[in-house]
Amino acid sequence: MDDRNVGYAQGIGSSDIGAFADNLAESLDRQMKIAFEPEERKSLRWFSSTEVAGLLRVSTSNLRNRHKDGSFPEVHTDNRGHRFYTAEEVDNLRDILGRTGKNAGAYRPGRVDGDRLQVISVVNFKGGSSKTTATIHLAQRYALRGYRVLVLDLDPQASLTTFFGFRPELEFADGGTIYDALRYEDQVPLSEVIQKTYFHKLDMVPAGLMLSEYETETANALARRVQPIFAERLSLALEEVESNYDIVLIDCPPQLGFLTLTALAASTGLLVTVVPGMLDIASMSQFLKLASETVKAVEEAIGRRVTWDFVKFLITRYEPSDGPQTQMAGYLRSILAGQVMTEPMLKSTAISDAGMTQQTVYEVDPSQFIRKTIDRALTSVNGVADELEQTIQMAWGRR
Repeated sequence: MDDRNVGYAQGIGSSDIGAFADNLAESLDRQMKIAFEPEERKSLRWFSSTEVAGLLRVSTSNLRNRHKDGSFPEVHTDNRGHRFYTAEEVDNLRDILGRTGKNAGAYRPGRVDGDRLQVISVVNFKGGSSKTTATIHLAQRYALRGYRVLVLDLDPQASLTTFFGFRPELEFADGGTIYDALRYEDQVPLSEVIQKTYFHKLDMVPAGLMLSEYETETANALARRVQPIFAERLSLALEEVESNYDIVLIDCPPQLGFLTLTALAASTGLLVTVVPGMLDIASMSQFLKLASETVKAVEEAIGRRVTWDFVKFLITRYEPSDGPQTQMAGYLRSILAGQVMTEPMLKSTAISDAGMTQQTVYEVDPSQFIRKTIDRALTSVNGVADELEQTIQMAWGRR
């Protein structure tokens, strides 16, 4: 009998599915190593003078003149005389500008005394709404802008973890994920599972399949009245590392279970991603209704109100030339008014093509794309990040 037809004759069992998983894992591991040789880890590219000027919010001529007068150290220069900077060098320039400029806060926009840690959950009931894509692009943009950023992967599928170049099923099979910092027995400090990334000023806490156990364990813990309850576990875990970061971004799973509720209770702000289509908006409406009712039950359990500095709706995978999408975006804005972000995250081949190699538009080599395509994607993502940054600054009482 042809081995390819054995499933029809004998049935496909759990061992066969396990074999599929093993084969895929081995193949993906090989591909990952090929993609990231020779270090077998992701690394960050250099940035051009134009990009750096945009990040520092100075003119390119100002940047060039400061190198000429010696106030900025020299950096790598190619054979055409073009300067290129590492993320660490950009951060060093930010320090120099902060010491010598008139408005130091413009170059170091993070927290000051009295500002509370901004913990932002990226949520939606429905898969495919670009939660992970939005989370990683926002995190990288804010790190490049000078914020100290921590990203939490709270989805057992661990897509965000994989984006950072980790193989959760191999590297974290025995622990080292957010689950270890949330579980009800043998809990570890959050600092023990934080991973440094290849991105300067950006740390992350990985996820893994074991994280799905948190749902069942939480139900059992509630029955046994284990303290602290789920709604307080992440908040308490973050207290240990709070002073190390300005912004925490949480990639939530596409469901309203205990993991998402744990994130909501710990958050200071919510970013709800939504594709501008009738089914997606209807699904989001159900999510909001269920979330409202469930959070009220959480409030009764913990004896305090759960409040957020802001709740914003981000339109994702948006195509301005698509008439029905434009209509649905307008409909959403008419209902939710100022809660919908002005800037949408466009559907872009640059974003999707970069994602094929587990990269973002900040990581890929711009020369590998048509200039118009990559510029359009960067303008969109930067616009979203900058608008949300204004919201964060306002939560700190600044403009």
